This record gives sequence, structure tokens and C-alpha cells, in this order.
Amino acid sequence: MADHKVLAGAHVVLPTGIVENGRVIVEGDRIVGSAAQDTPAIDLTGHWLVPGFVDMHNHGGGGASFTSGSVDEVLKGVHTHRLHGTTTVVASFVTGEMDFLTQRAGLLSELAEQGELAGLHFEGPFISPCRKGAHDETLLRYPDPAEVRKLIDAARGQAKMVTLATELPGGLDSVRLLAEHGVIAAIGHTDASYEQTVQAIDAGATVATHLYNAMPALGHRAPGPIAALLEDERITVELINDGTHLHPAALELAFRHAGPERVALITDAMDAAGFGDGRYMLGPLEVEVKDSVARLVEGGSIAGSTLTLDRAFKRAVTVDGLPVESVVQAISANPAHLLGVYDRVGSLEPGKDADLVVLDASFDLKGVLRKGEWIVEPKH
Repeated sequence: MADHKVLAGAHVVLPTGIVENGRVIVEGDRIVGSAAQDTPAIDLTGHWLVPGFVDMHNHGGGGASFTSGSVDEVLKGVHTHRLHGTTTVVASFVTGEMDFLTQRAGLLSELAEQGELAGLHFEGPFISPCRKGAHDETLLRYPDPAEVRKLIDAARGQAKMVTLATELPGGLDSVRLLAEHGVIAAIGHTDASYEQTVQAIDAGATVATHLYNAMPALGHRAPGPIAALLEDERITVELINDGTHLHPAALELAFRHAGPERVALITDAMDAAGFGDGRYMLGPLEVEVKDSVARLVEGGSIAGSTLTLDRAFKRAVTVDGLPVESVVQAISANPAHLLGVYDRVGSLEPGKDADLVVLDASFDLKGVLRKGEWIVEPKH
């Protein structure tokens, strides 16, 4: 008989709203509708029960890099984020040589096929040298559709997203190619004008890679990409809510303008997430992490984050004052929809994977269940 768990007494966040003193029933690795009367309940009174977090932009953690780590290191990075509530994670690559990226795509697509990753995201090399952030400028190239095609083919159906500076030669054709192949074309690390960004959205782009970061600032005469991305209903905007990448007012502007249904909270985490300060490599570039902020040793650009999604969740509710249901939508449901996995994850509904997170009254993480197994077991 499959293992039954009844989680009772929590504020349960469902797609329809918050249920007080709710119950979630798990059988094996699934959420189910009912359990036998005598099934013992786990008392979660005073806690929140929310769906497992879905991170669609993450470069590593626990000291491990998704771009360059061994399979065991990649799995360690994935596990580190699971300990912080991220039960579904996409592995993001930074810019590298094309041969290296195709080789890595082949390697990590196997982990995606095994269900350890929710797919791959290529952030670079098709990005603007003017807005390169923590990417090696010598390895950047134009988004030639043939080269874009090479990367998605190497990922064997596991490529979920490619970040492009769509104003570069080949950019719009590459967006169209990605859309035809069911891969998210994300606008980011871009120097595009407002008008060029509108063209890219019309060509099929659907995501803004870490909105505000690595793109021209919002201007009143030259509104740039931010205005185009925020105003268009077809775009979901990624936001890094670590208190370093964005001023709280910028986060609030995006949330208010796009609405909770068009925001995806991401980490953009690098190796140091869940690990600590020190020196790391991000692709071929050296990074120093000091007081949990990652910056390039040369030039000082912010180099990803050390964020975990439990911290992003807590900050969104306690510092930014966002409603819990809106945060759940942005941290679970929206990215799951975009990645095409909402039939399995992203909300607490019967038939879906038993992926859920237990938070206490202060929104600190107390439990993580993934496919019915406790990764972090709540203490009674």
C-alpha cells in the first residue's frame, strides 16, 4: 500500500485562494483527494503550506556550478536548492565556447530526462557586449539562427529557454526559430531600444531575463526595453528579489504594473548560494562573494546572486508587503506554466506531484516535501 500522509491545520495556499485549517493528503508521490479516516495527521497548525518553488533561472549552488560542474556536483547544487524549497529547477548556463556548451547540454539533458532538472537555459553567448554583466566578452557572438539551433539540438528536447539580445543581427530570426521549437525566447543582456524590444515581442519573445538588470534604464524620452517588457501582456518578467539586484520600489513597480500573473521570482543563483563567501568561477570569470553579494573580481559587475527562493519568498511577503497568494503565483505557478510542467507541479491540487513547502508564521522554511519524500522534515 502506498504511503499516506495527511498534513493538517495549516493555512493552505490553493490556486483558488487560502484555506484556513486546511488539509493536504499525499499518497506515495502524489497529492490525492482523500485518505482513510484513521490515517494519522501531521499537525501544521500556525504554519503555511505552499507549492514547491519553481526556479527557471539558476546557475548553481552548494559550491557547484551547472555550467562547469561534474554530474555529482550538479546534483549537489540541485539538492542545495531543494533544501531551500526549490523542488523544480532549470539549470542555466553562462556564456562559453559553442563546443563546450553543446557538450554540457548533452550531459545535463540526461539529468533532465531523469527528472533531476526541469530543463536547460542558455544565458549567452548571444548577448550584447554593452550589457554583458558577468559574461566573458571574448566569447560573445551574434544570435545566428543556425548556431541557436545547434544549442537546442544538443539539448535533445530539454532546452527550455535561450536569453538573447534580440537587437543583434539574427536576433529576430532566432526568436522566431525558438518560438517554432517551443523554446522560450527571453530578452536579456540587451541594449535594445523600446521599438526594437516591441519587434522582438511581436516575433515571439515571452520572457524578460531578470528585468532591469543588464539592460538600459527606464528613460522618459527613450523608455528602452523595460517599458516595452512591462506593458506587454505576452511577457513574463523575471525578478531577483534579494535586496541587492533591485530597489524595493523597482520590484513594486514591476509587480504592480505586470500583475502577479506576469512575474516569475528567480534566484539567478551561482555556486555560492547556500554555501558562503569566498572566491568562485562563473564560467571562465572569477567572482568574489562578500557579505553574500557576488561580484566579478575584475570590473565589479554583479555576478549572479547567492539567493535561495525561500529567502525571496520571505522578503516578498515581509519586506515588500506582497500578498502570499501573489508570491505563490510568482514563485511556483507562473514559472511552471512557462516551462510547460504545470500539469505536474506549481500548485497544490490532486493528481499533481507531492511537492510542497512548509513555512512558519514568520515565513521561515520548516519543511520540504518532494514527490512525497521529506527533503526537510518539519519538527513537531
